[in-house]
Amino acid sequence: MLKILCALCVVFAASGARSADWYRYRGPDLNGISTETGWQTHWPAEGPKRLWKASIGTGFSSVTVSHGRLYAFGNTGNSDTVYCFDAATGATVWKHTYPCPLDPHFYEGGTSCTPTVDDDRVYTISRKGDLFCLDAAKGSVIWSLNVATDLGDEIPTWGLAGSPLVQGDMLILNVGSAGTALDKMTGKVRWASPKGSGGYATPVPFDFHGEHCLAIMSLHTLEAVRLANGKSLWRYPWKTDYDVNAADPIIVGDDKIFISSGYGHGSTLLDISKGKPVALWENPDFRNHIATSILWNGFLYGTDDVNKSTYELKCVDLKTGAIKWSEPSFGKGTLTMADGKFIGLSDKGMLMVIEPSPEGFKAISSAQVLGGKCWTAPVLSNGRIYCRNSRGDLVCLDVSGKP
Repeated sequence: MLKILCALCVVFAASGARSADWYRYRGPDLNGISTETGWQTHWPAEGPKRLWKASIGTGFSSVTVSHGRLYAFGNTGNSDTVYCFDAATGATVWKHTYPCPLDPHFYEGGTSCTPTVDDDRVYTISRKGDLFCLDAAKGSVIWSLNVATDLGDEIPTWGLAGSPLVQGDMLILNVGSAGTALDKMTGKVRWASPKGSGGYATPVPFDFHGEHCLAIMSLHTLEAVRLANGKSLWRYPWKTDYDVNAADPIIVGDDKIFISSGYGHGSTLLDISKGKPVALWENPDFRNHIATSILWNGFLYGTDDVNKSTYELKCVDLKTGAIKWSEPSFGKGTLTMADGKFIGLSDKGMLMVIEPSPEGFKAISSAQVLGGKCWTAPVLSNGRIYCRNSRGDLVCLDVSGKP
């Protein structure tokens, strides 16, 4: 019996596979990196097997996965719909629809924010400020409000794009001049920054001198506020053309924050160790317009908006800001990471497994999985990769490695 148990342990250890839910924007650790291991990185020529496909409407919202259910968000006929699918089969579990204009403005329009799952609830917010707390299993409305009509906040030019962030018993929104916190159970305001139009990025938590804080990209600044009460710690000016600060701040250790914006602005690494931010370097040639870079082993990997028609995947040395390499074939694509490999989706729907290295771009596997415009980061969860395009084609691909 002992020999049999030992043999089974060896088999399980050899498989090494570990699955992970992806229940909020940019994953559990808010860094675009999954803890999932053992997924299939080498594919046949035709690519991973497609398990299912769905149409979810126009938008750029990413998907989230929790407890066997997938949550997606799109706009059809000037109505937003929150979808809940069986993550494995694509069967519709429920959907919640409400009126919201498509609002195309030099791009397709539709939904931008990603559903956030917290225990038995899912939170979504539309580009026009319709905030819903839904029962994650049934889709019924627990509470709702509109941040413009109910809270008096301004909606930015391109609509709300920052996803709801749960921190303890609070729901944090990039609403107002430097964020707003609601009671996640009731929707009542816990604290609010001065009225004004917020930025387009999702708030990011960080600890500073033993205190829980938030880094929030406003229209013109990086704001650091106390989580408990929203009081300002400091702000760093970051004015971008068209007031578009959309990429999330990246927290680096205990004392640095990286920020980047498009429209010719660039990026910087800030030292916050002394209480007020000081720029360690600036690079005008690394411009994250929409997608946030991923930090891995001392290097930043992300899409640079060279100009209005040229986009490149770049690797940047975090310590110096020096560009190590550029890859134009990726276009305005997006990245996720798991088990030491990037999962990249080019802006034209080419899905890739990429070896992270400052020495150069190296694609291990690739397959055309979608057409149209793809600006939304792929999601890996429980042996499946989910990809969508702007018109709402959502595909589920099997990378479990199981026969």
